[in-house]
Formats: sequence, structure tokens, C-alpha cells
Amino acid sequence: MKAKKGFTVLEIVIVAVFATLLLVLFFIQKSNIDAMERDEDRKTAINAMYYALEESFYKDHKYYPETISEDNIKVIDPALWTDPNGINLGDPASSYSYEPADCTDGKCKEYTLKAELEKEDAYIKYNRN
Repeated sequence: MKAKKGFTVLEIVIVAVFATLLLVLFFIQKSNIDAMERDEDRKTAINAMYYALEESFYKDHKYYPETISEDNIKVIDPALWTDPNGINLGDPASSYSYEPADCTDGKCKEYTLKAELEKEDAYIKYNRN
């Protein structure tokens, strides 16, 4: 009797399970890399806001504003006011927050800038002056 050529059902199932496992691992890693990239975008935006406040606004006014937006801080790219989810700073659902402190008549002495990150603890910057 001649031997039949081809794959057995068991061999095909093993290959399919192995391929499925590789695909699952690929998509998990891709998801992690995408989240880390969004975190880096958040850090970049917070750093841009921080340096705009310190190097531009504070040097000109000698105080910090009660609120920040592209209206009173014009030196950074307007796209940075929007988090990676498309939500603007100041919106309660935004992953960015600006918290002024020690304010009198709209002029503040301190602030905290914060970005909630997906893969790390919150990224926080405090006023320097």
C-alpha cells in the first residue's frame, strides 16, 4: 500500500494554534507600543506648555495666568492643547490639567501642569519661579 502525502489534521491544528498565539502576542505588543507613544506625546505637550509659561509668559508678566489656552499662550503649536484622545485642556475628560494656585485678580504665583499617562504614573511639572 502506498503512503499518502500531505498534512494530518493534528499538524494543521498545531500550526493554526501557533499562528494564533503569534498574532495575539503581536497585537498586545502593538497596543503597548501605541500607548507608550501616546504617553510621549503627552509629555511633549506638557513640556511645551511648561516652557511657554516659564520662558514666555512669566518673563513678560511676572505672574502666571489663572487659565491657559492658545489665546493667552501663543508661542506653542495649537495642536498641543489637545490630548491624544482629541480632548482640549480644560475639559474635565482631558488627560491634561492646569491647576493654578495662590491667585489674586487672575494673577497666580504657582501652578501645576499634569498629564495622566497610560503606562506610567502621572507626568507633573510645577512652576519654577
